[in-house]
Amino acid sequence: MKPSHWLLCSTTLTLALLASCETSKPATDASASAGSRNPAAAGGASGESMEANGIRLTPFSDSPKFPEAQIQLRSPIGNSTVASGEVPFDYQVTNFQLTKMSGGPRMAEMANAVKGQHIHNIVDNEPYSAHYEPRFAKAIPDGQHAVLSFLSRSYHESLKHRGAYDLRIINVGDAPAPATPIIDVKGPNLFYSRPKDTYAGADAKRIMLDFYLVNTTLAPGGTRVRATINGAEFMLDRWMPYQMEGLPAGENTVKLELIDGSGNMIPGAYNSVTRTFTVTP
Repeated sequence: MKPSHWLLCSTTLTLALLASCETSKPATDASASAGSRNPAAAGGASGESMEANGIRLTPFSDSPKFPEAQIQLRSPIGNSTVASGEVPFDYQVTNFQLTKMSGGPRMAEMANAVKGQHIHNIVDNEPYSAHYEPRFAKAIPDGQHAVLSFLSRSYHESLKHRGAYDLRIINVGDAPAPATPIIDVKGPNLFYSRPKDTYAGADAKRIMLDFYLVNTTLAPGGTRVRATINGAEFMLDRWMPYQMEGLPAGENTVKLELIDGSGNMIPGAYNSVTRTFTVTP
């Protein structure tokens, strides 16, 4: 083979291999790009800040990505009935290490779980319990309940891609299941995650607002989340975590509502929720 011909073939093969490697890159975490207004917001440190009544709300998208992470709740089975009292949960978690610190620039800015990455287990949209092992038992009252589970970074930011959560109904005790399920698991649903409890010292400077959406997406002019923080209203059209700054000492209030393009509430058992938390300088 002539040298020039060999060089051409070698160059062509190299370019083909590079193209193949490029197309095999995994997709990023949905929280990094969903609804981003510009490339900088999608791949940079943050998007545009919003301010009202001295409170600043800033979305961010530079957290470590875990696009292959998966969680599967093996038991209790959806729509099953379990005995009263402590309900045993058994998860299979893959491509995600529980108890590991997540790292990244946000870890040093916000409150962290000292035990690292974990599972958020939310029953009936009540405050979550954090779990660092895939098997545990949790006391749940008799009756029908909606259980949302999702993977969380060490600073409590949820993983938002398909496969990183599980939503199901379970029945506890011997009471018959209601004719109408407690929640439509196939409908648009909003769940509250953070903030929670008390923030003190450095943790109180930047406090994360994070929520979970199931069977819906956000878009400008379309479905949005109306966040009312201490009476100040913010319209969120991107499903991302947000940093809150300028919160006063004492009790603070967050109200989240899932609304349509006309500003009307979207029906759903938990699509309007109000929580309080405490800031201690």
